[in-house]
Amino acid sequence: MDMKKDHQDVVTLDVHATKDLLDSSGYNYLDVRTVEEFNKSHVENAINVPYLFSTEEGRVKNPDFVNQVEAIYKSEDHLIVACNAGGRSSRAWVDLHNSGFKHIVNMGGGYSAWVDAGFAGDDKPAEELKTSCKFRP
Repeated sequence: MDMKKDHQDVVTLDVHATKDLLDSSGYNYLDVRTVEEFNKSHVENAINVPYLFSTEEGRVKNPDFVNQVEAIYKSEDHLIVACNAGGRSSRAWVDLHNSGFKHIVNMGGGYSAWVDAGFAGDDKPAEELKTSCKFRP
């Protein structure tokens, strides 16, 4: 029987390896940023299921996160989980793995690293596409 995983067990790939998976391996991109962040800019064909919600009191965990992902994907689907910088997606990876998803990877550096690598393909300046956070200005 699989033991419960925690943040130390997260499988993380850099943006270049992640892009290769998206381009050739049938992986799906699960964006766990807030709706506001997702609407600003996102990876083509990404699906957004927020891991946290922005409230007046700050960000709170989406209590239905795993159920919402399970409504879209099967546990045997191959997923790339990403947020803005990698923190939320690491926590989302743990929750998804512990609920039965086995083919998941975390995108290191998040969407900000995707933009920095030049993969956004948008005409806007990179700084307009990224969302600042405590880890990345």
